[in-house]
Formats: sequence, C-alpha cells, structure tokens
Amino acid sequence: MKAIVNGTILTPQAELIDKVLLFDERIVDIVDASFPITGVEIIDAQGKYVSPGLVDVHIHGYVGEDASDGSEEGVRKIAKALLANGVTSFLPTTMTISSDEILIAFDIIRKLMHESTQKQFDGSQILGCHAEGPFINPNKKGAQAEGNILPPDAKAILPHKDIIKIITMAPEMVGGIQFIKDITNQSNIVVSIGHTNATYEQALEAIKAGANHITHLFNAMTALNHRNPGVVGAALSTDVYTELITDTFHIHPGLFTFLHEVKNERLILITDCTRAGGLPDGEYTLGGQPIFVKGIECRLADGTIAGSVLRLNNAVKNYRDHANIPLWMAVKAASLNPAASIGEVSRKGSLEIGKDADIALFDKNLVCHKTFVRGELKYRLGV
Repeated sequence: MKAIVNGTILTPQAELIDKVLLFDERIVDIVDASFPITGVEIIDAQGKYVSPGLVDVHIHGYVGEDASDGSEEGVRKIAKALLANGVTSFLPTTMTISSDEILIAFDIIRKLMHESTQKQFDGSQILGCHAEGPFINPNKKGAQAEGNILPPDAKAILPHKDIIKIITMAPEMVGGIQFIKDITNQSNIVVSIGHTNATYEQALEAIKAGANHITHLFNAMTALNHRNPGVVGAALSTDVYTELITDTFHIHPGLFTFLHEVKNERLILITDCTRAGGLPDGEYTLGGQPIFVKGIECRLADGTIAGSVLRLNNAVKNYRDHANIPLWMAVKAASLNPAASIGEVSRKGSLEIGKDADIALFDKNLVCHKTFVRGELKYRLGV
C-alpha cells in the first residue's frame, strides 16, 4: 500500500488538509495525518494538490498523432504523453472521415482499450471512443470534411457499442430522432448533440428521445437568441451534460462564471485537442485537412476554427481562474463530471474509497508533477 502525505487532497466536496491518502490499485481511505501508518510506501506531496486523475472525453490527438490516423503506435503515443497533463483516462475521438478509416480506428481503440487496463501499459487508460460524426449537418460541419458526412444509421454504430462511449450527431437530419431512440434503447452509448443546425424545439425533441450530452457548447451549433434559443438554449435550460472548451478562445472567459452556475455538475471540461497539441506553431492536419496553429488558435485555411491545442490541466486552471471558484470545483468538471457522463462514475473521477487509484499531483499553477494510474506511478516531472 502507498500513502500520500503533506498534500491538499481534492474531493468532490472540498479541499482537505492534514489528511493522508491511502491507496493500492484502488483508493483505500483518507485518514488524519496523525493516524499511525507503518509498512507502507510514503509519498511526500510537498504541499501540492492531490487530485483525482483528469478524464478527457473529447480529444482527437496530441504530440503529432491523431486517433483518426489508424495508427496503433500513434494512439499509444497520445496515451503516454497525456500523463504529463495529469490525464489518467480518455476517449480517443474520431472525426468525420471515411467509413473504412473509422472502422480501422475503432479496431485499434478496441485493442488498446483492453490493453490499457494492464499494469504494464505505458499511458493513460483508454475508456473507449468518442465518435464525432459522421452523422452531422453539413451547414455546421466546422472543420469536419463534408464529403464524408452520412445520414444517421444506427446499424452502422451498434456493432461497436462495446467501445463507443459517445457519438456526436445532428438530430435534425432525416432519421435523426429515430437514430437517437435506437442507439439509446439498444446500447449504453451516449448520444451528443453537436455540429448541428437544430432549432431549440428540435433539440428538446432529441433530448426527450434520449440525447443527454452537448458537444463543445456554443461551437458548431445554433446560437442563443431571445426569440430562437437554439441548441445553446436547450443545453442551458435542461440537465444534459455539456462540454466546454476553456482555452479562452473558443469561449470568452467572461462566461465561465455564468456557465458554472447554470450547469455546475453537468458541465464537462474538454480539450478537443488536435495533433498540434504539445507542438510548436505551424501547419498540421485534422481529418485530412490542413490546419494552421498560432498560439491558442487552430484554424483551417479559410479561418474556420479547427479544434485546439489545449491541455486539460490548463483547461482546469483557466476555469478556476476565470470562474473564480475553488480548485476542487474546477477539477470536478474535468474528472468526476466527465466520468459520470459516460457511466464510469463507479470507478473513475474522484478519490473515493473503492475507486481506481487514478491520482495526479499538481502545483498551484496546475503543472503536473506525478501521475498514478490504478495505483502505478506512470509519470514524474523531469524524469
């Protein structure tokens, strides 16, 4: 067993001091610092935050690799690199690419999903896949390739219900509502409304049919208007889980406090990161299309926003700083909330007894110093 001492422990309700976190493969207990501890490995947090590992449910790529490339080594590289951000589990996210390419990506994710549960796996755990498309609206395609967009087809998705955790789709497309009903009635796949031109009423119909998630709020969807509330209005007025890219570019940080107050436990921080994440400014690709990166901005040649280079620990920092909330609240939006949204709350997302010992040690600037996955030290800053 291991014990983390001299840290501030972040729980779903508060920040705890003068406490010790006990764990092996799972969280064993949180005890007083005065509790007699013998025969365990002592880990000195040196005043850092002891946080649950972060969970990214919408990330396309990182460090030059992309989940849609069809490269097993590429996904492995992403999984390993994410450890430095305190991310202990994630959903590799596919684009609207060709059907053949999507199937190859699914097969790779399926293989690595099982492998990533093993102690020797060198990376964050892969919990499944987020399929962003191909059943989207061409009018709100964003950086997705229009030539690969297809009409909603549940029969094409259900054979992969063992790995797909989320599918983003446009409910207003012909057959969209029936697609939602078929998917939610026959699987545990979460249907997310995104890349959509749906009206407020159509979005509510989709939610009633079973959709329970919104893909990157405000982006690639109908906007909030006082006479036409749009998908944004539906997201804000119902209890659906709602993704937010807090890079301060996709969404103005002046809205963070409002969104925290409105959505709270249903708000999920994501990165929507591309292969350019962790790399210098320059030209890269996303879904087969060239993208151009300058600072925190990723764009197609025509100026269309195309994903991000955001790291999830920085997303947490931005959310904390601009929403003016305690760190435990900000971390919750990148750990417990996303875990709950995909049905993984019984084992992921918080430092509660019996859950997987997915732990990150952060300093006050959210720089990650150590990352544990299922109790195993997988990353140490500078090593």
